[in-house]
Amino acid sequence: MASITEYYAGKSVLITGATGFMGKVLVEKLLWSCPDVKALYILVRPKAGQSMEQRVSHMMKCKLFDRVREANPDFHKKIIPISSELTQPGLSISPEDVEKLSACINIVFHCAATIRFDEPLKHALQLNVIATQELLSLAQRMHHLEAFIHISTAYANCNRKHIDEVIYPPPVEPKKLIESLEWMDDGIVQDITPRLIGDRPNTYTYTKALAEYVVQQEQDKLNIGIIRPSIVGASWQEPFPGWIDNFNGPSGVFIAAGKGILRTMRANNDAVADLIPVDVVVNLTLAVGWYTAVHRPKTTLVYNCTSGGINPFHWGEIEHHVISSFKRNPLEQAFRRPNANITSNYLINQYWILVSHKFPALIYDLFLRLCGQKPQMMRIFNRLHKAIGLLEYFSSQDWEWNSDNISMLMTGPAGYKGAHYSI
Repeated sequence: MASITEYYAGKSVLITGATGFMGKVLVEKLLWSCPDVKALYILVRPKAGQSMEQRVSHMMKCKLFDRVREANPDFHKKIIPISSELTQPGLSISPEDVEKLSACINIVFHCAATIRFDEPLKHALQLNVIATQELLSLAQRMHHLEAFIHISTAYANCNRKHIDEVIYPPPVEPKKLIESLEWMDDGIVQDITPRLIGDRPNTYTYTKALAEYVVQQEQDKLNIGIIRPSIVGASWQEPFPGWIDNFNGPSGVFIAAGKGILRTMRANNDAVADLIPVDVVVNLTLAVGWYTAVHRPKTTLVYNCTSGGINPFHWGEIEHHVISSFKRNPLEQAFRRPNANITSNYLINQYWILVSHKFPALIYDLFLRLCGQKPQMMRIFNRLHKAIGLLEYFSSQDWEWNSDNISMLMTGPAGYKGAHYSI
């Protein structure tokens, strides 16, 4: 039986979300560990005044690809961008490109999604559910497709304390929800969103749960695997330790603490901070692609990619390690000396927000005004408070995830051992 590296040799792969954080690492890992992969087709849209070609060119110049570039200066020839827009019917892929993809793609990795917790429901539904439906429809036209791998989130079912590697019944039938929201204006949808999402904290987790159900419905037609990573953070080992390209979620909070901006945060010190390095998620993704294509499970297998059950790390420990790390290795242009405090007490947290955040921000902004400069610190703190508020649901409690399928991949199937993936 072919190893993982051998399996991807000669294969054509389609990746959505390839210009995003995890997508970039997936592209790099495929090029590095599976050098004989035939081609990587990536769906890309023009953005921020950049054409599709410019975005891809900029991505490939990233330090992330240094080792691939050194080993194969012509690696870019294997990356084939396809113009696409996830918010449009048919993903706005041209008929010529549809024909091309239908004729050659062997495996699909669906990484694209909106990860904004406060995304309006209609937009989150479009990007996370309807776009997934469109991609599944395209996948069914692919003559040589061997596996369809969908990246979900471990928090899709965060309304449960114990989460098994199964797809739970959706909170609502996706088709009915989509049809109902079509005729509603944005104001009405915004008003009813809290009732719709129920005991889930945001539209992100809600729509990712719906997307899992949508994917599962196609399991009789496609070989499907679903991966649920928890909070994806900087790389552990590959392509080098600590690589990250965004300040979303905890990463932004850590930087704010290192800059001396963040001094207080509400969280449960004893709760598990379920962080998972991006390279671990990518390694699992490629292993799941291989397993799904080679072993063809009869039903959709779900993989809870979490760290809390294996190597638990608590929010209280994060406070110590983050602050001590930045004291040893201070950041440039820090606002003040790092010294953050995590507390579960609402009143204490509000007191320190007032004393350590708002008062210093007002004083600094007053100083900037006197110097004829535009005030900025209060705006920065307001954005920080909003980000922390969105994260609070996940930092104030913890969950238990079953990970039997990952254990099976690590120890069970023949052909897996010896592959170069550190899951």
